[in-house]
Amino acid sequence: MGRQRRRHGFGLALGLCITLLTAACSQPAESGKSNTGEAPRISIATGTTAGIYYPMGGSMAEVINRKAKGVEASAETTGGSVQNLRLIAGGQSDMAIAQSDVVHQAYHGQGEFSGKPVKTQTLMVLYPNVYHAVSLQSRHDDLGLDCFGDIKGKRFSVGAPGSGNELATNLVFDALGMSPDKDIERQRYAYSETARALRDGQIDAGSWVVGEGHGSLRELEATDALHLIPMCDDEATEVTEKYPFYNKHTIKGGVYSTVKKDVPTLALWNVVAVPTDMSEERGYELARALYENVATLNKVYEAGAKYLVLENLTKSPVPLHPGVIRYAEEKGVEIPDRLRP
Repeated sequence: MGRQRRRHGFGLALGLCITLLTAACSQPAESGKSNTGEAPRISIATGTTAGIYYPMGGSMAEVINRKAKGVEASAETTGGSVQNLRLIAGGQSDMAIAQSDVVHQAYHGQGEFSGKPVKTQTLMVLYPNVYHAVSLQSRHDDLGLDCFGDIKGKRFSVGAPGSGNELATNLVFDALGMSPDKDIERQRYAYSETARALRDGQIDAGSWVVGEGHGSLRELEATDALHLIPMCDDEATEVTEKYPFYNKHTIKGGVYSTVKKDVPTLALWNVVAVPTDMSEERGYELARALYENVATLNKVYEAGAKYLVLENLTKSPVPLHPGVIRYAEEKGVEIPDRLRP
């Protein structure tokens, strides 16, 4: 009888332990939050695997996982800047690499985000993206693509649907009084597809809004000499006056082995956008880890190394996150009032 009671008591105790263990295991992921009250895993929205954004995001995730406290990160492939800001708006991404024009429009509820502003701030300013209007030397010899406006009536790829590349091209067209619907035979290819279409003679030119020396362009010129279509001075002036987040820029001769002369064009900055509800502590920790390990990020894009400094936070198109403001001020960098939330 005593043994039976003991067995019964043991069974109750074992059952209680199993019940408690099951309950603990079935708690929502929220119970694993860090001491900031935020989930410890974050998603970084990047771009296609053919661009710089994806390896840059992967490098950021590597730094965060090694150097940031209480948080882990993973880089996700996406369609690019416009989709990335939509992912921020929908709470599906915690960090997003994007072009300044996209972030500006998202913040103000303009263009692709008309009537639907995105609550976002800048955590980092990276490097300038350069507008490349790319053809092949053989096509230029036939068509005479001496200024950007010469693409009228030509077969032109504006970039992948929903990408920052497409948005930038649309803004350039708008500033120049051109229509991508009427003035060109429009294609909407990603970089690798645009390169293939150029090789195969399916298009005459296409746009790359990327850092100088982009890998896909170097691969293209390994088989075909490039022609970079100049943004002639009057054209560049029209664009920068209408959209001041663009700057006049020159691609120096020799950046691409088949392009010997300087080519005038446009550039705009890339930034890392975050949602406004990211805590100051989380933003501070991410900014600290990333800015203190920029050497790792610069391995992805060496040409951008000179740009990835705290002082370039002033290039942000929208207010900065409080966490990076705190970090920058600790390092003696002055932040203008226009960039404070």
